[in-house]
Amino acid sequence: MRLSGEEGTPLDHSGPSNGPEMRQTGSGLVDPLIVRPQTYYGEGPFDPPSSDDEDDIIVRRGSQEDDAESLSLLPVNKSVPTSPGRAERGDVSPRRSATYEKSRSSVRLLAIILVTLVSLAALIGVLAGFAYSGKSYFTPGRRRITMDHIFNGTFWARQPDLNWVAEAGDGVFSLSEGGYIKLVDLKSNTTTNLVRNSDVQDEHGNPLWISNWKLSDDMKYLLVKADYRKQWRWSSFGNYYVHDIAQKTTHPIIPPSNPSKTAYATWAPTGNAIAFVTDNDLYILPSADPKATPIRVTTTGNASLFHGVPDWVYEEEIFSADYALWWSPDSKKVAFLALDETAVPEFTFPIYNPTEDANAVIPYTEEVVMKYPKPGYPNPLVSVHIFDLEKYLEIDAGSGIDAKYEILTLDWDQRHPITNSIISEVTWVGNSSLMLKEVNRNADDGNVVLFELEGDSLARARGTVVRKLGKNGEQGDSGWIDHDQSIYPVPVALSAFAGTNAYLDIVPTPDGYNHIALFNPANSKTPQFLTSGEWEVAGNIRGVDAKKGLVYFVAAKPSTERHLFSVPIPTSSSQKAVEPQPLTDVTKPSYYNAKFSPEAGFYVLGYLGPGTPWTKVVDANKTDFEFVLESNNDLNNATQEYEAANIVHSTIIIDGNELNVKELRPPRMDDSGRTKYPVLFRVYGGPVSQLVDQRFSRDWHEYLACGLQYITVTVDGRGTGFKGRKLRNPVKGNLGFWETRDQIEAAKAWAKKPYVDPKRIGIWGWSYGGFMSSKVVEADAKIHSLAMAVAPVTSWRLYDSIYTERYMNVPELNAGGYVNASISNVEGFKKVDYLLAHGSGDDNVHYANSAHLLDMFTREQVRGFRFRMFTDSDHSINRRGGQREVYEYLTGFLVEKWGKGARKRE
Repeated sequence: MRLSGEEGTPLDHSGPSNGPEMRQTGSGLVDPLIVRPQTYYGEGPFDPPSSDDEDDIIVRRGSQEDDAESLSLLPVNKSVPTSPGRAERGDVSPRRSATYEKSRSSVRLLAIILVTLVSLAALIGVLAGFAYSGKSYFTPGRRRITMDHIFNGTFWARQPDLNWVAEAGDGVFSLSEGGYIKLVDLKSNTTTNLVRNSDVQDEHGNPLWISNWKLSDDMKYLLVKADYRKQWRWSSFGNYYVHDIAQKTTHPIIPPSNPSKTAYATWAPTGNAIAFVTDNDLYILPSADPKATPIRVTTTGNASLFHGVPDWVYEEEIFSADYALWWSPDSKKVAFLALDETAVPEFTFPIYNPTEDANAVIPYTEEVVMKYPKPGYPNPLVSVHIFDLEKYLEIDAGSGIDAKYEILTLDWDQRHPITNSIISEVTWVGNSSLMLKEVNRNADDGNVVLFELEGDSLARARGTVVRKLGKNGEQGDSGWIDHDQSIYPVPVALSAFAGTNAYLDIVPTPDGYNHIALFNPANSKTPQFLTSGEWEVAGNIRGVDAKKGLVYFVAAKPSTERHLFSVPIPTSSSQKAVEPQPLTDVTKPSYYNAKFSPEAGFYVLGYLGPGTPWTKVVDANKTDFEFVLESNNDLNNATQEYEAANIVHSTIIIDGNELNVKELRPPRMDDSGRTKYPVLFRVYGGPVSQLVDQRFSRDWHEYLACGLQYITVTVDGRGTGFKGRKLRNPVKGNLGFWETRDQIEAAKAWAKKPYVDPKRIGIWGWSYGGFMSSKVVEADAKIHSLAMAVAPVTSWRLYDSIYTERYMNVPELNAGGYVNASISNVEGFKKVDYLLAHGSGDDNVHYANSAHLLDMFTREQVRGFRFRMFTDSDHSINRRGGQREVYEYLTGFLVEKWGKGARKRE
C-alpha cells in the first residue's frame, strides 16, 4: 500500500519452485466457515470508572476568546447519533440547549462564586511569587490557535532539499535563481551559471517550462522534462528535450506530442546515451547528437504490456518510483522489467467533474480504467531482461539487425512459477554483475539471485541463487519479507574489495532486528553484520565514503528517534564489528534525516524535531563547516507566540508487548481529576508503519488540543515498525485482529485515568487507520463512543494483491483470515457515533470499500451514522477544496457529539 495517513510478458516463464508456494503459515486463525468474527477481544464486558452521570451538572471551561456559546451547561448525551446534524449544516460549535436557558440563573450564581475564588487564588499567587526563589521555566505563548493557523502555513516547517549534481563533482549542488540554473561548489565556495532558463526553448523558439532536468556525465548536455502530465502517485508523462549547454540549442529526443506520452527518460552513467520509454516500449538514444536515431529495443508495448516502467501495482507497492530500468555502471548494458497485465482484471471508476470549478455541470461522466490486481486474481507477469547496447552497436547496428536479438531473458533455478513471482529489487553490483530479489505472493519464500553477464555464452542468462529469504531463509520466522530496495554496492574505489563486486544490504539479525550486513564477494551466502542490537536501521544506507571506508546510516535508536551514525566496513571476514559512532546528539530526544553527496563528502542534515526544524549542509571532513539552508525563524517565532499542546511520550504493556505512546494534552491541562477531558485516539497501525515519533508537528491534532481542549493519544500497536520482527509478525495472516486489541486495551487504560471522561473516548484514522477505527467499532468493546474513518479498507478482497497477500496470503489459502480481517459484523456501528468519508476518485483504496460498508449498513438497518463522499478526490482528498473541508467536517462532527472543552463537576 502505500496506504497513507494524513502524507504509487509472454516470454520465458520456466522454473518450477522447489520452495513452499503460498502456504498458510499462520495458526489459530478462525474457521473459514465463520461468517462473523467475535465482536470483542477482551475478557468479559468493560466497566469504565464512574464519571459524571447524565443528571450531573457539567460546566465547560471557556475563555474570553470563545464565542457566546462557549460557556454552557451541557447534559451528557447518551443517545444514538442522528443525521443530518450540525456537522452537515457546517456548524462547529453546539447550539444553546433548553438546559442552558433553564439554568441561566444557576450559571450566574456559579459565575459569582467562581470569580470570588479566582480573585482569592490570584492574591495568594502574587504573595507566593515574591517568596519563590526556584528556577523559572519558559512556557509557550498564549495566543489561541484556530483552524486557519493549521492550514495557512503558520506552523509549516520549510525543509529544503539539495539536488546533488554528481557529474560536477562531490559537494556540488544546483540552484535555480535569477533565471539561471546554477551550480554551487561547496569545496571552492563558488557559484557558476550552468544554463539560462530562457535559452531552453522548444522547436518554435518558445521557452520551455522545465519540470525536471538532469546533467549528462560529460556535463555537455541537459536532459529536460517539459509538458508534465501526472499519472499515478509517482508516475507522469512529459516531452523530453536535450539542451546543448555550449551551443545554447535545444532539440526533442522524439517529436513532442500533445498530450505528452514519454513516461521516463534518463542519462547513461557515463557518456551521453539516453534510455527512455514511450508507449510502454524501451528505446535507447546512443548519443545526445540531434542527428542520433533512437534504437527501439522492444516493439510489443501496449496498454497491458510494459517495458522499463512499472504498472500501477509495481509502482505503488514495490518500487515507489516511475521506472523499471537500470543502466550498468559502465553504460554498456540496460536491465529492465517487462510486466504483462493482459490477464489482470480492469477496474473502472467515474470522474464526475474533470474541472476545478465546483459549479461546473458535466452532463456525461468520464471514466478511469485501470488494471488493478486484487487478492487471488492474476498479478502482472514479470520477467527480467538485459539489452546489450555495446554488442548491438559493435555488431548489429550497421547491419540493420533488430535490437531484440541482443536481449537476454534472465532465468534461475528455484524460480517461483511466474504467476506466483514478484521481483522486488534489481541492482547492478558490478559492470557485469547483477543482483535481483524475488519473492512469492505470500512473501514468505524468496531468492536473492546473482547473474554474471560477461561474455557471449547464453549460460550467462541463468542466475545462481546465493541467498534464501523467508521462513527457511534469512528471516527465519513466520513473518513476511520486506519489499525495500536496500542493496548498496561497495564502491570500486575501496581497493580491499577490488574485483569482488561486494555489496551491503539491510538484513534481519537472528533476533529479528534490521541491520547492515556485508556480502563479500557477491556470491557470498553468509552476512557479515556491521551493526547489531535491539534497535533497527531506518530506511536504506545513506552513503559510503570510499576514502574513509565508512558507511553512513540513520538508526531508530531508540525506536521513536532517528540519529545519524557511521560504521567502518570490515575488510576481512575475521574483522569484528565496532560500535557505530553517532554524528548527532544522542543525549537528547531527536529526529534527524540525512542526504549524502555522491561520494559522501558532504550531507544535508535535517533536524525534524521535537524542536523547531532546521536544515544545514555538513562537511564530513571539517567539523567547523556549517552551511545553513533553513532555520525556520518564522516558525520558531510562531511557536513562541501561540499556545501549544503538551506532548507526553510513554509506553504501555499489552499482552507482554511494550508499545510506544504519544499523548497530546491541552495547554494548562488540569490532570488532578477534577476536570474530565475527551480523548480521541489517532490510529494508523499498518504493517511497518510508525506514528509515534519525535518529529515536530503542529497539525489538526494540535488544534484539537488547543482549540477544543481535547486529548489525542496515538499508540503504535503490534505490526508497526522499528521495534523488531517479533512485534511485527503477529499480524501476518490476520490483519486487524491484534492491532484492534491493542487499541481497545489502550483505550481501557486511558479510561481509568483520573483526568479522562470515559464517556467521551473515540478513535479516528485515515486509510489503514480508517480500517482500524472501523475494526474497533466492530469489536463492540463498549469503550469508544465515537469513531471516524476516512478512506478506509473495509474488505481486504477489495485492495491490491501485492500489498494484501504479503500479509494475508491469497484468499483461497486463508479464507477465514480474510473474513476476520474485514468489516463483517456491523452491529457495533449501531452503538457509537460513526463518521465515514471517502473520495469517489480514489485509485488506491477504492470507493467500493465504503460502498460495501454502506450496503452492510442498509442490510442491518444501521442508520445513526454520518457519511460524506468527496467528489472525484483521490486517496488524499484534496480536489476542489476537499483537504480543508474534510478536517472541518471531522471537527464539526466532534464538537456536535462531544461538545467543546473539558468538563468539570461543580
